[in-house]
Amino acid sequence: MGSTAGQRGHIHRLVTTAVALLATASLVTACGSGDGGSGGGGDKAATATGVDDGTKLTMWTRAATRPQSEALVEAYNASHQNKIELTVVPTDDYQAKVGAAAGSRDLPDLFASDVVFVPNYTSSGLFADITERVDALPFAEHLAQSHIKAGTFEDKKYVVPHTLDLSVLFYNKELYRKAKLDPDKPPATLRDWDRQARAVDALGGGVDGTFFGGNCGGCGVFTWWPSVWAAGDDVLNKEGTEADLASGTAKKVYDTYRGWVRDGIVAPGAREETGTTWTGVFPKGKVGVMPMPSTTLGLMPKDLDLGVAPIPGPDGGKSTFVGGDAIGISATSESADQAWNFLAWSLGDKAQVDVVAAHKDVVARTDLASNKHSQADPRLVTINELVAHGRTPYALKFGQTFNDPNGPWLTLMRNAVFGDGTSVAKDNEAVTASLAD
Repeated sequence: MGSTAGQRGHIHRLVTTAVALLATASLVTACGSGDGGSGGGGDKAATATGVDDGTKLTMWTRAATRPQSEALVEAYNASHQNKIELTVVPTDDYQAKVGAAAGSRDLPDLFASDVVFVPNYTSSGLFADITERVDALPFAEHLAQSHIKAGTFEDKKYVVPHTLDLSVLFYNKELYRKAKLDPDKPPATLRDWDRQARAVDALGGGVDGTFFGGNCGGCGVFTWWPSVWAAGDDVLNKEGTEADLASGTAKKVYDTYRGWVRDGIVAPGAREETGTTWTGVFPKGKVGVMPMPSTTLGLMPKDLDLGVAPIPGPDGGKSTFVGGDAIGISATSESADQAWNFLAWSLGDKAQVDVVAAHKDVVARTDLASNKHSQADPRLVTINELVAHGRTPYALKFGQTFNDPNGPWLTLMRNAVFGDGTSVAKDNEAVTASLAD
């Protein structure tokens, strides 16, 4: 999801200072190496595929996406004249480093960002406009639109998908069989999820129905919000300044989780779980069904018979939180055409299939959901196809509101699930106040 959000106030000040310096020096317009520029309009070939002429490029990514970034950069460097020097920054330090570098005119040619924080950078002018370049891609309509939308500011596109991490349901087929449940019929509704979790929990012997990170705001938005979206509802307004987390649908989600807590269906530790160990519970083979990041599939024990399914709404539907990182060209890069060459290549068939899919990661294009690698594991196809049904929320105050352990969203979560649920409307007002602060 992103770095710890307790740093958000400090980082916001850094970015604000950086923007002032960028504007003063008129740096935002000095972002192209020739006619390619930031928004295209020059050489058509450069606009579509960029330039590969042996330029040395710099790129930053956060440690959370290191394996995927390194794989793409290694493959690009091995097949192109341009060469990228990749710097991996500790995740918790990343936003501060970007803000400081922007202020000192020292941003790399390319830099990625947790997608939920992209709006902070686009609205601050740290990325170059790549609208014409993106639109010129023959597969533009198949790119993960949630990432594209998160990186669109004032009708201009500034980023493309880099790595994707989706929220999905994992369920233990062996425990389903023992509980007399059909292992080929995962939950299609929140009611199904409730019924199946309770059936598995009834096995006893240290087996539990489900689990969640109850003291982790990021875990909540990542795994609870899809149930609201699956019902066709929103959790925020389009501008990300008002919350709608007290809706009838949202309350049904909270009520379900509260029932699990009340009846002991949840594995021990949910109330205290801050997110540092929440993905380590299911792999032990003692939990029936729970929502988790799609990237954990490749980390599961080989002998664990598990299935993957979309997160459903109260009465059906399916959705996912499309997380991960988006990437763009810095507004100060003097090698925009060359930097775009990497981005265009990274989204092409060969990179997406032979690098991304080969590593069992989620592809950034919906038309490649079924490919030679994912076809060997139907679970990967399920995950890839979910990209088209997912959302990435947009809010400039996302970190302080939803990730900060002292933020209002975590208070709403805990009151709704570990309390009696009567303060949801009031807590929703606090979330809105934080978003508008």
